[in-house]
Amino acid sequence: MDFRSNINIEKLPKHVAIIMDGNGRWAKKQGLMRVRGHEKGTKAVRETVESSAELGIENLTLYAFSTENWNRPKLEIQTLMRLLVSSLKDEIKTLQDNKIRLQAIGCIENLPAKAKKELKEVIEKTANNSRMTLTLALSYGAREEMIQAVKQISQKVKNNIIDSETIDESTINNHLYTRNLPDVDMMIRTSGEQRISNFLLWQMAYAELYFTETLWPDFRKENLFEAIYEYQKRERRFGKTSEQL
Repeated sequence: MDFRSNINIEKLPKHVAIIMDGNGRWAKKQGLMRVRGHEKGTKAVRETVESSAELGIENLTLYAFSTENWNRPKLEIQTLMRLLVSSLKDEIKTLQDNKIRLQAIGCIENLPAKAKKELKEVIEKTANNSRMTLTLALSYGAREEMIQAVKQISQKVKNNIIDSETIDESTINNHLYTRNLPDVDMMIRTSGEQRISNFLLWQMAYAELYFTETLWPDFRKENLFEAIYEYQKRERRFGKTSEQL
């Protein structure tokens, strides 16, 4: 089935978030070291980013490295950081050609100096691009994000900057890493696992969840188009009945 031709461009999700899972299992199936799976996964990233921009998706967030990933073997972490730096260097032209703005969320200060430097440079170079915002979640954990938001709001209440009685959803939103992004409409997770894994918990309150058996290194634009097609077949009620829509 040609999913691309069946996608309604007028009803695209405004914000797609992806948990890129299965690099290690892909490598194991090939009889390779886990790091080879991460290297192969960079091709899937490139194709997914370009295809999202081509479709007209305004916001794409990729779960690139979680706070829990710091517990992985040292060699794997070093490889992931090396890939981050090399990918940023290699993909700057792709981002510029497709008018994609890059930003990052998470505890960025925990990244190695070289990775932070390269990330900062690409973010600055693409700052004026407006076709799509690509957000990398790096050293990111949703619970940590919420803890930091609560601390900031509490401090402002203490200093009489915020009245505790006026705290609402917008107050929380304005203190999250994603304050300049809309809520997630659709979350895709590859590799067959069906968990959210501490990813954008607040932002995905009403997201449509899509799970695929495809391992991340094998994820291509056809897989993305199929996911978007399935998303558009769903009825998003946000607590209302079908008759109210």
